[in-house]
Amino acid sequence: MRVLITGGTGMVGSSFKKLKTDHDLILVGSNDYDLRFNSDCKSMIADHQPDAIIHLAAKVGGVKGNSDYVADFFYENIIMNTNLLNEAKNQNIQKVVSLLSTCVYPDRVKYPLTEDQIHNGPPHHSNFGYAYAKRMLDVHSRAIRSQYGLNYVTAVPNNLYGENDNFDLENGHVIPAIIRKVHEAASKNKVPTFWGSGTALREFTYSKDIARALLWMVDGYDGEEPLNIGNPGNTSIKDLVGKIQKIMGTPVESVWDKNMPEGQYKKPSSNKNFVDVNPSFIYTDLERGLEKTINWFLRSYPNVRGCKI
Repeated sequence: MRVLITGGTGMVGSSFKKLKTDHDLILVGSNDYDLRFNSDCKSMIADHQPDAIIHLAAKVGGVKGNSDYVADFFYENIIMNTNLLNEAKNQNIQKVVSLLSTCVYPDRVKYPLTEDQIHNGPPHHSNFGYAYAKRMLDVHSRAIRSQYGLNYVTAVPNNLYGENDNFDLENGHVIPAIIRKVHEAASKNKVPTFWGSGTALREFTYSKDIARALLWMVDGYDGEEPLNIGNPGNTSIKDLVGKIQKIMGTPVESVWDKNMPEGQYKKPSSNKNFVDVNPSFIYTDLERGLEKTINWFLRSYPNVRGCKI
């Protein structure tokens, strides 16, 4: 199959480059097509004539970026997603696998997070624009499946990390921001400062694991319900900082700025439904994934995304 992957230059998209597969993978990025314009979506699909699409392209950021630019995050994501799915439907693409986000889940919810709870209440206020845009990606996929009979499915990861991540200190995700802060503080013989109290709990999945799971879904999953595909298991942000400092060989010490946002306290998820249909799937251990990510960062710094020296 010819599988078109949007967001192909991002962290997860880049992870597809080294996957062993019989499929012909076509990675496209924002420099190739701007999915905010329907004409670009139309041209992209017509140019490449894929049999299936894995839709990763999104405007993403950390807690502060989502809070400060909540309307921008909603608008840019809702229009990209709507354009992509509508044009895929118009050109009769039979399979689209779209990546959601764990933030689609309600703020008040029964833990662990299970797929049947996604629309049971409003998401956390810190990123509600992005969260609602991602929820509508699920709704639109279901609507196309219902009306047109096309096999459009969605997947929910948790916090992602890996090579080619965005290391911007304000708009990046938690792991790349910590890695950069630790590295730059150590280079100046300073103690790094982190946002919040460090007590918030998060689950983390290595980007190449998500790429493998999504590629499996192209052939292996046809269900209407989204699938939680992230690696479960909570780690506190403070413990995460310690793990990263040990791997990088820097002093395990830090300052915590409790005036800065840290988002929800916890959001543990269940991947039972995914494991039930793909029981042989194995995740990368957090420490091993961090080692790979940090080694890549140290080789590439300062020429990494989001880093302006």
